[in-house]
Amino acid sequence: MPAHLSIVIPVLNAGDALPGLLDSLLPGVAQGVIREVIVSDGGSSDATLQMARDAGCEIVKGPAGRGGQLRRGADVARGDWLMFLHADTQLPPGWVGAVCTHLDPETAAYFRLAFRSDAVMARVTAGWANLRSRLFALPYGDQGLLISRALYDAVGGYADMPLMEDVALARQLRGRMVMLAETVTTDGRRYEQGGWVRRGARNLWTLARYLAGAEPTKLAQAYHKS
Repeated sequence: MPAHLSIVIPVLNAGDALPGLLDSLLPGVAQGVIREVIVSDGGSSDATLQMARDAGCEIVKGPAGRGGQLRRGADVARGDWLMFLHADTQLPPGWVGAVCTHLDPETAAYFRLAFRSDAVMARVTAGWANLRSRLFALPYGDQGLLISRALYDAVGGYADMPLMEDVALARQLRGRMVMLAETVTTDGRRYEQGGWVRRGARNLWTLARYLAGAEPTKLAQAYHKS
């Protein structure tokens, strides 16, 4: 798999998080599996874009909104394989082997999840996320998504929607997703600030409302107010 993987990262004022993710991509650069890293910006006003430029990333700009940002990043990607990652996600040292072992063009893949936190509820929340992913085939974006360009295009890609874009794509891919053996980590500060139980309950309620047919725009408005 020489240099066929396009990495797509949606960002918005991600200066604190982006360096950690870019550092975790270095094994892929060293082993020649990454063709390009695309940073899809939604209007950052901090040092995010300068960091991306210094690292040699390609930059795409447009309105804020993770669904649209992911879609714009994918639109310019040239790799045969796409890997979508949130800026506060960090890959484990063995991620290249897990990715290269997967490479089934008819099946997308995502990672196991853990939080960079010592809180007991961090393990509980991650455990639920991994169980939800396995039982209901609904991984969230912070678990990453590895997918062939052909399969991504066949299912229509990410929708330009303000919330639940990851769930919408997972539903399109149902029956064609697998969990990789490696575990990515994500920042736990939002949960620590908002409360692990409270934030987890809010996320679950938002998911339930979306699956019941609620409009994503209204869900996003309620989500960001709470």
